[in-house]
Amino acid sequence: MATESVGSKGAPLALPVLPLDDEVVLPGMVVPLDLNDPDVRAAVDAAQAAAGSAPGKPRLLLVPRIDGAYASTGVLGTVEQVGRLADGDPGALIRGRSRVRIGAGTTGPGAALWVEGTEVTETVPDPLPGAITELITEYKALATSWLRKRGAWQVVDRVQQIEDVSLLADNSGYSPFLTVQQKVTLLETADPVARLKLATEQLREHLAEQDVAESIAKDVQEGVDKQQREFLLRRQLEAVRKELRELNGEKGTDDESDDYRTRVEAADLPERVREAALKEVDKLERSSDQSPEGGWIRTWLDTVLELPWDERTEDQYDIQGARAVLDAEHAGLADVKERITEYLAVRKRRADRGLGVVGGRRGGAVLALVGPPGVGKTSLGESVAHAMGRKFVRVALGGVRDEAEIRGHRRTYVGALPGRIVRAIKEAGSMNPVVLLDEIDKVGSDFRGDPAAALLEVLDPAQNHTFRDHYLEVELDLSDVVFLATANVMESIPEALLDRMELVRLDGYTEDEKVVIARDHLVPRQLERAGLGADEVTLAESALRGLAGEYTREAGVRNLERAVARLLRKVAAQHELGERELPFTVTGDELRALIGRPHHVPESAQDPAERRTAVPGVATGLAVTGAGGDVLYVEASLADPETGAAGLTLTGQLGDVMKESAQIALSFLRSRGAELELPVGDLKDRGVHIHFPAGAVPKDGPSAGVTMTTALASLLSGRQVRTDVAMTGEVSLTGRVLPIGGVKQKLLAAHRAGVTTVVIPKRNEADLDDVPAEILAKLDVHPVTDVRQVLELALAPATSTAAPEVPVAA
Repeated sequence: MATESVGSKGAPLALPVLPLDDEVVLPGMVVPLDLNDPDVRAAVDAAQAAAGSAPGKPRLLLVPRIDGAYASTGVLGTVEQVGRLADGDPGALIRGRSRVRIGAGTTGPGAALWVEGTEVTETVPDPLPGAITELITEYKALATSWLRKRGAWQVVDRVQQIEDVSLLADNSGYSPFLTVQQKVTLLETADPVARLKLATEQLREHLAEQDVAESIAKDVQEGVDKQQREFLLRRQLEAVRKELRELNGEKGTDDESDDYRTRVEAADLPERVREAALKEVDKLERSSDQSPEGGWIRTWLDTVLELPWDERTEDQYDIQGARAVLDAEHAGLADVKERITEYLAVRKRRADRGLGVVGGRRGGAVLALVGPPGVGKTSLGESVAHAMGRKFVRVALGGVRDEAEIRGHRRTYVGALPGRIVRAIKEAGSMNPVVLLDEIDKVGSDFRGDPAAALLEVLDPAQNHTFRDHYLEVELDLSDVVFLATANVMESIPEALLDRMELVRLDGYTEDEKVVIARDHLVPRQLERAGLGADEVTLAESALRGLAGEYTREAGVRNLERAVARLLRKVAAQHELGERELPFTVTGDELRALIGRPHHVPESAQDPAERRTAVPGVATGLAVTGAGGDVLYVEASLADPETGAAGLTLTGQLGDVMKESAQIALSFLRSRGAELELPVGDLKDRGVHIHFPAGAVPKDGPSAGVTMTTALASLLSGRQVRTDVAMTGEVSLTGRVLPIGGVKQKLLAAHRAGVTTVVIPKRNEADLDDVPAEILAKLDVHPVTDVRQVLELALAPATSTAAPEVPVAA
């Protein structure tokens, strides 16, 4: 059945206005109002005065007031009760009845504002169409879902019982999620169906937003729960660790130990390093615990905080005391001791004059200690640190082939670490330690780079004050570090790297120095290791000289220490077996009975008939190897003209330079042999064979030229080469003797071999200043300029005037 249209007008009304600031009351709602509010008190009093003794409850008009402006539609309300609110203040209970369209103002009793209004009547079809029924069902379902989430089960039953479309739509006025403007829109919508559609849409949007918010809140809560659980577990772990530390008597760490920001700000870091560290802390705070970047940043921060950025040891400027320390810990090695003493003296003077830092650089040093094995290069680094009062750290470079070992890995790599230089500074605990770069000549290179090239910046005093490691990526000042690089062979060090270091040669020890080292250092150490006391076994000087000269022939003292250890072990074993009584003094005559025959007997000590130079064609030369100086024998022979082909044959694993020296020696004798009264005709028709014994050892260099010439001259003349003569020098086609290197090492080797006369080039005479005085006193050194002088000195006089018998090769 059709009804009248929605919004038809009823009778005019004159009502006092109760303004509601930022609040909206819809029909059907019951609200308590505070009578302490002047507007509420005025409206209620006016309504009560207007009602008088008339039947019915006092009526007033509830009008929303938004930002001082009144809405066009209000709600007719009745004063249900006047009394006290729950907090004890006077109040009134107002019930909304119906909508009223506001008209012009009017007059009335009391202080309230009076207006005229027209009540809006609302009608809906009866029976309800299916669309409206579905809308009611949808609204109730949405409202029920929302109320159940809030736990308002009693309200759910009330909503389900409402069948009137208008009351159902106005019931949404209780919804706390609606804004004031949305409630005003509901109030001003007169059509109940349209109002119910609007309320349904608002409720649906709110539930959708709530679902999203709940989903986000759930995810956040799960993350928070996990973080809280992790935090709780970490706190429990810290508590357990603290209890364990207290149980073990260790000092516990503060709660702020893991607060990197606090640690960075508290650390004494350079400004640039501090800025870089704080940036990494910011990244760490933004990263999650599951991110691998967090672990990288923590490792980097730990490394930076552990470096001794502002830690330096004070140098000991007692120059005489430092020299005394070096002399006490190492015998000989005068050159390196003088260099360290000079360095300390200059440091002292610079410090006295306030020149500690000039141009950002400090007064560090870069020394290269080059010498044979066993001369004390590595232990010398510890002595230098001891003498200077600095920390000592050793970096082994032997076999290093990866450039990252020196400069570090990029932090993006898994397991990245700083380079060995940074780790050495960290290990030393100061910025001015003595760093020993051991075996720098053994550094290799492959597809991973060249570590020697990476060392160029480290060992350059003009650059290493801004050294930048790939891992740290901040500047590290190495200018105050004393770098000592050790090497056995100088030729293996790249030229650019060698140019950055000051070269100090350690050419080996004399026999006297070895005896002192053995007496003062080796014997006490080995006595302790053998479990013997200094008062139980004594090694006489004759025994030490025998060990150094006949049982070990080396530039260093490693084999000498092994021989001493073997000797003491033998004595200890004999004592335990009851074969020897202690105390016991070992003399040179008892060495053979204890440790066997000597391994190195000088040629001069052998029977003349058994010496290598007992036949013509054998000469004694001098050479330098990685193990120091050594004696080199050269043998020459002529082939039978009927069986051997003419030409030159060389054996003994020789290099190209040495082969060329042999060609030069042969060419010189062929061209100048007649002047020397040698049968040079044999050199034209018969093959010449030159051999260097110890063929498994590679040999090269020009310094054997005079030795090969002398051997060939001895072969042709039939005159033997003197057993006590050794020679070295390069020979030219004209017979000039040219200078060579390693004079000191060669003279030490000659002395160890029992040679008493040495022939060297005249232009090497200045190198004799480097040879110890006690060695020069035992050697007869002859500087020469021509091969003829060498032959006069080296060849023994002819025993007869008969033609010499030239040895023939088999």
